[in-house]
Parts: sequence; structure tokens; C-alpha cells
Amino acid sequence: MAYSSIVKPGDYFNTKLYTGNGGTQSITGVGFEPSLTWIKQRNGTGWHNVYDAVRGSTKRLQTNDTGAESTITNSITSFDSDGFSLGSNGDTNGSSNTTVSWNWLANGAGSANTDGSINTTATSANTTAGFSIVKFTGTGATATVGHGLGVAPSFYVIKRIDGGNGGAWNCYHKSLGATKYIILNSTNASATSATRWNDTAPTSSVFTVNTSGDVNDSGDTHIAYCFAEKKGYSKFGSYVGNGNADGTFVYTGFKPSFVIFKRATTSGASWCIIDTVRQPNNTNTLEFPAANLDAAEATGNYQKDFLSNGFKMRSATDNFNKSGDTYIYLAFAEQPLVANSGSNGVPATAK
Repeated sequence: MAYSSIVKPGDYFNTKLYTGNGGTQSITGVGFEPSLTWIKQRNGTGWHNVYDAVRGSTKRLQTNDTGAESTITNSITSFDSDGFSLGSNGDTNGSSNTTVSWNWLANGAGSANTDGSINTTATSANTTAGFSIVKFTGTGATATVGHGLGVAPSFYVIKRIDGGNGGAWNCYHKSLGATKYIILNSTNASATSATRWNDTAPTSSVFTVNTSGDVNDSGDTHIAYCFAEKKGYSKFGSYVGNGNADGTFVYTGFKPSFVIFKRATTSGASWCIIDTVRQPNNTNTLEFPAANLDAAEATGNYQKDFLSNGFKMRSATDNFNKSGDTYIYLAFAEQPLVANSGSNGVPATAK
């Protein structure tokens, strides 16, 4: 039985839907002031937009592109106590556009961290929820960077945000190990290289970067989003597809509210995102945006099961459940299976 000290996962991660108005509006109901907001238009082509409190609310990155950080003054104009405010930018607030935002809580703008051989410009860490945002300047040589989580992260993604054309979104995932990396803006399989992580797993205080310009370019600025597992709230693992309608059961210890997954053993599959706010029921029509594409939500006759203690992907498609292939995933909770209450667990109400 999975016990969690996080009784309300929505205090740390929340999905919020809204419809753009082409002007200005404030999006409320997130439940906290976001430190990281990821926005995607649902009903048409539109690039993924990523903003965070460390870089500032007007600084945009896009998961489907390698480009450098851009200053967009009419997109997210501020992070607010219960959400965020928007200007007239078409990607985030186009008139009549149905839009999804995924929001995480770190610790605001953060402060410098000196745990690694590189002193970070800022590390914004939420140790309760296991999430931090780290901004640092690369050296071009093997180095360590403080992540502020107090436990080893299970997943992190690093993006060079300046230096001309920016760089690819390089990901470490514990199920792949420190000898491999995988690219968020690509359909490629995981690859083996020591130039990213120097074949060194993260510790409770630092992660290691090596000579690749994408993760440690000399004199250039990089941003890292780091996630550590928290029992009953987040899970980062892998599963092997079985290629049939009774899909592989993946145990998380909670009812998921959000899962992003990627086939790691073979190229050609996208990073697919599903959540219970856009699709609260286990239906035969699964809608998912792909983190590496600017396309509208893909819709197909695919079924998912979000269960009280995990999930199943019930189709034989390459993106979710090809027989014999390994998929990595990141999952966040809607409800913990059991939440701590003093010395006794209180059963969650997940169904």
C-alpha cells in the first residue's frame, strides 16, 4: 500500500483548461501561483509554450523546437496567486482557441545554489513535491549542478536557452540510466552517450553534465526542470507494451491525473500527454497532444484506463503499447491511494 504525505496533489500540480479571447484575461482556479506553466492549443496547430518563474513570465521556450529563449510580452504577463494572466498572443490566448495548461509549483524565482562545481544562477526547489527549476551557465567540461531537492531526481530535462539557435531538450530518466539520454523535441529512441551525463547518476544534491553543448555549452545559459519521486504523488518508470486491448498494467500507487510517455527502444513514436481534466473518463476516444509536435490534439479510437493505483494503455499503437517495446513515463496523481493522517492511513476516494 502506497502512503503519501501529500493529501491534495492539486496543491502542487494542476491541469487548467480555458478558452482564448484574443485580448487579455486572467486564468484562475489553478490553486496556487505556478512556478512552471506549459500551454498548448488543443483545437488547432500551435506550438507548445513553456514559461517559468526563474526565467521570468515573459520568457518563452517551446518543447517542439530547439530554438533559444524568446521574449514574448503579450503571452503570460504574470504568474498570479491562483493562476496566471495572459495577453493577446495567439499561441496562448487566440480568440476561441480551446487551450490546456499544465502547472507545477516550485519555489518562485529561487536563489543561488553552490552545491555543485557550477554555482547556479537560481535554483527554485519544492522539496515536498520533488520539483525544482535550475538555471546555470555551462562550462563545456565535466561539472556538477545543484538541484536543491534533497533526494536524487528520477527525471530531468535540460535546455540551452541562448547561444544562437538554442539546443535540443535532453532528458535523463532513471529507467534509462545515466549512460543514455532521450530528446523531448524528437521521436528518436534513447541513445547512448557519455557526453550528456558523463555516465554518472544524480545524487541527493547534484546532477552531472559533460561536454555536450546542449547541456553544458561554455558560457551559455541552460535551464533544467528536475523531478524526484514522491510516494503517492509522482512516479517515473517504464513498462513493456503487450500489443493488445488488455494493456500492460502500470502500478503508480495513485490514480493518475497526468501521464506523459515515450517509446524508448525504437524511433518513430511521439511524446504523448494524457490527463483526466481534458478526458475525465476511460473512453474509447483518446485525445492527446504530442510534446514534440505543434499539431492539434490527436484523436483516435484508443482507450486508456486510469485506475485507483495505476494505468493501462489499451491499444496496440506504436505510441502507447507496441508489443515488446519499452516505454518511459512521468505520472502525477489525482488522488493518492492512501494518504497519511497521523499514524493511520486514510483511504483515498479514487475510483
